Amino acid sequence: MTRHPPAIDDESLIAALRLSAGQDPVPAHVSAAARAVFGLRLPGAATARPVVTPAPRGVRSADEARLLRFTAAELTVDLEVTSMDGLVDLAGQVSPCPEAGTRVEVRTLHLTESRELSATGQFAVTGLPPGWFSVVCHRPERSPVVTSWTRIRP
Repeated sequence: MTRHPPAIDDESLIAALRLSAGQDPVPAHVSAAARAVFGLRLPGAATARPVVTPAPRGVRSADEARLLRFTAAELTVDLEVTSMDGLVDLAGQVSPCPEAGTRVEVRTLHLTESRELSATGQFAVTGLPPGWFSVVCHRPERSPVVTSWTRIRP
C-alpha cells in the first residue's frame, strides 16, 4: 500500500511560509538597498527594455567593450560600456535624434550624472563605480524614458 503525504492547502502553505520567514529575517542591508532603489523609481516613465544586438564586426573585440541596446516604443538607447582601473565608462546615443533640451541621467545606487545630449544624440559619462545603473532620457514636454537596471562588472 502506497502512502501519500497529506495535501496542503494554500492557506496552510502561506502560513508555513510566514512562520519560516520569522526564522530568517531579511538582512538590514538588503532592506536598505530595496528602499534606496524604490526611491529612484520614476512614476509615469516609459521603460526601455534590453534588446539583444550582435556585436559589430571589426569595431572592437568583445573583451574591450560591451554593447547594450534598450528600446521603448519610440526611442532607442545604445550604450558602449568599457572598464578601466576598476571604474566604468559609458558612451551612449539616443535615437531617433532627440529635440534640443533633451538630457540624460546615468544613475547608480550612489550617484547620478546628468548630461546634455549632443546634436546627434550622443553622451558620455566616465569614472562610474561598478554595480547597478540605469539611464533616464528627459525630453521636453514628454514623459521620460528609463532603461531597466543593468549590472556593470569591471
